[in-house]
Amino acid sequence: MEEYKIGIIGVGNRGSWLLKYTFLNHDVKVIAVCDKYEDRVESAAKMIEEAGQPTPFKTTDYHELLEVNGMDAVVIATSWAYHIPISIAALEKGIPVGCEVGGAYSLEDCYKLIETCTRTKVPFSMVENVSYGKEELMVLKMVREGLFGEIIHCEGGYRHDLREEIGFGRENRHYRFNEYLDRNRENYPTHELGPINNILNITRGNRYVSLMSTASKSAGMHEFFLKKKGEEYDATNMVFKQGDVVTTLLKTEQGQLVRITLETTLPRPYSRNLNVIGTKGSYCEENKSIFIDGEYDEGQAWNWRPNWGNVDKYFEKYNSGLWEAYEKGGVDVGHGGIDSLCWIDFLYHVKHKLPMPTDVYDSVTMMAVSVLSEMSIKNGSTWVDFPDFTDGKYKERKPWEIMDSVPWLR
Repeated sequence: MEEYKIGIIGVGNRGSWLLKYTFLNHDVKVIAVCDKYEDRVESAAKMIEEAGQPTPFKTTDYHELLEVNGMDAVVIATSWAYHIPISIAALEKGIPVGCEVGGAYSLEDCYKLIETCTRTKVPFSMVENVSYGKEELMVLKMVREGLFGEIIHCEGGYRHDLREEIGFGRENRHYRFNEYLDRNRENYPTHELGPINNILNITRGNRYVSLMSTASKSAGMHEFFLKKKGEEYDATNMVFKQGDVVTTLLKTEQGQLVRITLETTLPRPYSRNLNVIGTKGSYCEENKSIFIDGEYDEGQAWNWRPNWGNVDKYFEKYNSGLWEAYEKGGVDVGHGGIDSLCWIDFLYHVKHKLPMPTDVYDSVTMMAVSVLSEMSIKNGSTWVDFPDFTDGKYKERKPWEIMDSVPWLR
C-alpha cells in the first residue's frame, strides 16, 4: 500500500471530521496542521497522535505550513472566503491542492486560480463528495448508457436545516453567521451541481451560457432566534440578507435547463433533490424512484406512489464499479462513505500524476455560480451571461471519469 503525506489547513468542524474519519483511517500521514485558532490546532494534533502517527508540524499561519517539505498535497477546509487565496499560495509553492466545497467571491478570483494552475502546472481539485454518491454514480451510468434518452432538465438542491450552525456561529466560531447576515446568493452550489455537471458534460463538451437567480424574503432566522433566545437577544432583530429560499436557473449551450435550490434557514428534512429528466425516462431522489418509458404501464404512471423506492432494483445492473469495490471492502463513515471515496480518488490521482477528475475548470464553474447568483439577485433577478472559463477548450475535453475501484481495497 502507498503512503500519502498531507498537510491540512482548517481543522474546524469540517476539517476535523475529515481528519478523524477519512485521513486517519487510510494510508495517509498528516504531517502538518493549521488553523487560525490555536486550540483547534492542538485538538487536531492530539487526534493524529492518538491514531499512532508522529506529532505533526503545528501552526496558526498557513504560509508556514506551506513551507513544510515532503507533502504530497495540501487539504484546504477553511471558511469559503479563504479557499482561493490559500489555494493560489499552495500552487505557487508547487503543492497539489484538494479544496473543500463552497462558492467564490469574484470572477476575478476564479480567473486568478485558472491562471495559476495553468502557469504552475500544479494540480488543483475541488473535492466535491456528492459526485461520488452511490445513486448519483448509478444515475450517471444509466444516462451514459442511454436509459433516460436525451437529458432535457435537471434539478438539484441543498435543502438542509442549518439554523443551529448559522445562528450560533459567533459562539462556535463558524463563518456562516456573517455570510448569511451580509450576503444574499446561492452560497453553496457544488453539492447540487457536481452530479448534474457530470451528467450534462459541463466544461466537457457542453457549457452553461446564462444564469438567473431569485431569492425569497428572509424570515427563518428571526423566527429561530425568537424561539431559542427571545426578543431581547441581539440577533433576533438583525436583518439577515440571505433569503430563506434561493432558486437559480441555468441554461446550457445544448439547450438543457437546470434548476438548483438553496434552502437552509427553514425547518425541513435534508434533501439534495436530484432530479434527472430525459426523453425516455427520469430519476427522482426524493422518492427514490426511476421511471423508464415502456417498463411501466399508463396506470402505474398515474399512480406512482407504490413504486417509490424502486431504485434498489437497478443497482444490480447499473451500480458503479467504484461502489462495488467499496462495498466489498466495507463502507466507511462520512456522508455514507462518499467523503472517503472522493479524497481517496483525489490523492490517488495526485500520487500517480493523473489529470484531476474534477479539475480547475470544473471547480471554478461551480464556484462562480455564487458570484453570478449574487449579481443576478442584486439586478432584480435578471439573466446574466455565464463565462466560458475554458476559453473554448470545453469542446475537446473528455467526459468526467473516476477510478472504477478503490486502491486501498485492492
